[in-house]
Amino acid sequence: MWLILGVASIFFAVMNIVRTLQNKDAKWFAFVSLALTALTLCAFYSDGAIRVVNEDWGGLMDIMPTMSKALWVCTIVSIAINSIPLFREKKL
Repeated sequence: MWLILGVASIFFAVMNIVRTLQNKDAKWFAFVSLALTALTLCAFYSDGAIRVVNEDWGGLMDIMPTMSKALWVCTIVSIAINSIPLFREKKL
């Protein structure tokens, strides 16, 4: 589930950039992208919690170290991409 939410978040972030470059309103794309980023993090945390309950220690050791770093990077990039319209000057 977290993979689907993550891909959807990337899609809306790209749509945010495209609409911003076209000088069109992109605030809804930014909102949806950041919301999906938050849901991705929640879904990944939930997946880890289920693995703990099921005592799948091997799965946790395989997934958590790498994916936690990847999720940090993706979240920071998502915030940076979605802030582009805030810092872009409007041309009259």
